[in-house]
Amino acid sequence: RTEDLMNIQHCNLLCLPENYQMKYYMYHGLSWPQLSYVAEDEKGRIVGYVLAKMEEEAEDDPHGHITSLAVKRSHRRLGLAQKLMDQTAQAMVETFNAKYVSLHVRKSNRAALNLYTQALRFQINEIEPKYYADGEDAYAMKRDLVVWSKQQDIQPADPTTFFRGATQENEKKK
Repeated sequence: RTEDLMNIQHCNLLCLPENYQMKYYMYHGLSWPQLSYVAEDEKGRIVGYVLAKMEEEAEDDPHGHITSLAVKRSHRRLGLAQKLMDQTAQAMVETFNAKYVSLHVRKSNRAALNLYTQALRFQINEIEPKYYADGEDAYAMKRDLVVWSKQQDIQPADPTTFFRGATQENEKKK
């Protein structure tokens, strides 16, 4: 809904130093409507959101990317961020056969790093120097969705191609 986009933008402005123009939210909503979610309070006000997309690099496995995740301070530590991230991950697998999801996080954002590494099992892939506008470095992180989907009993869009690489990797390890 259009008013949701306005409220997502407001939540972003309150919570994060990285802000986007309305057309960027609209682009995500129109291109990948099944990948972005909101958390609402009991009065229907948006208190958190995840904005996500699919990456379209042909040479790599299908994978998603978390553009932005935020939960208002008043609603943190309730599991909303994990729930939002799991919802978008499930949609990435079921709709687009995504084998992993990536994101960037500020090196100084300890709370987010803890969420990503401990609760969501992301792994640091590399450090991207001066990634943010203010010059701060970012951790580029990835979460394996093949393993997670098996654990959660989530059915991918195309099970044959989705599990193909995972089976070969497991054989190599034996």
